[in-house]
Amino acid sequence: MAKIDRYRQLIQDLLQAYSEINFGNEDLETEVIFDTVRDRYQVVHVGWSNKRRVYGCVLHLDIKNEKIWIQHDGTEGGIANELLERGVPKGEIVLAFHSPFKRQFTEFAVG
Repeated sequence: MAKIDRYRQLIQDLLQAYSEINFGNEDLETEVIFDTVRDRYQVVHVGWSNKRRVYGCVLHLDIKNEKIWIQHDGTEGGIANELLERGVPKGEIVLAFHSPFKRQFTEFAVG
């Protein structure tokens, strides 16, 4: 359980940092969504930009079966790299945005 608690805190810290990035648009809000009961975590942009509605998921991570599942990664550098830098082994990160078939060809967990 200590590992899961560590992963929860790590994900929350990373997503909170992403939510604090200033895009210079006061009509655009960045929301951080933490469901610590079901272990689902997201960063979402909500608001308006140039008279157009903006709603989009930037990051979505889940913890399932003691692994971190990256459901969506809209970052430039890749959240998987940041997890690796913070000590999460590749075998405990699932690139869920790839099909199960393609995951076997990555260096990460298949699921």
